[in-house]
Amino acid sequence: MSNRLKISAKTEYACIAMLELSSRYGSGEPVRIRKIAERHDVPPRFLVQILLQLKGAGLVASTRGAAGGYHLLKPPENVSLGEVMDVIEGSSNGNGEVKASSASPDSPAVKVLMKAWHDVAAVEREMLNGITFAELLDRAREQDEHMYYI
Repeated sequence: MSNRLKISAKTEYACIAMLELSSRYGSGEPVRIRKIAERHDVPPRFLVQILLQLKGAGLVASTRGAAGGYHLLKPPENVSLGEVMDVIEGSSNGNGEVKASSASPDSPAVKVLMKAWHDVAAVEREMLNGITFAELLDRAREQDEHMYYI
């Protein structure tokens, strides 16, 4: 059994973009899609759609023109990993809902398994909501001092 969280490429790219925007928060300089795409080897057309989704959720804003690009609307310490994942994947309403397979929902075994999986999903959601992009930026800077500079 894999102990890895299943993350879609779209969610990963959204989080990469948010990390880039976090690194420039407060600089007054918007970040261009092409820069994010080149730095992280992300398809630019995919990134356009993702940033539009983040914009629709009120997390980022765009600036038009030659010096245009995207910037965060909230400080990185006020945006969580869970929040961005909910925007991209659709909110799970924070209840960590798990659906049973074809087994009988009245079975005591199914009931205890469903409860256990629900509890695990709730802890996972709580952890994701507790990780901010400011923390992730600090971790990224520890990995590579030159990668995320302000």
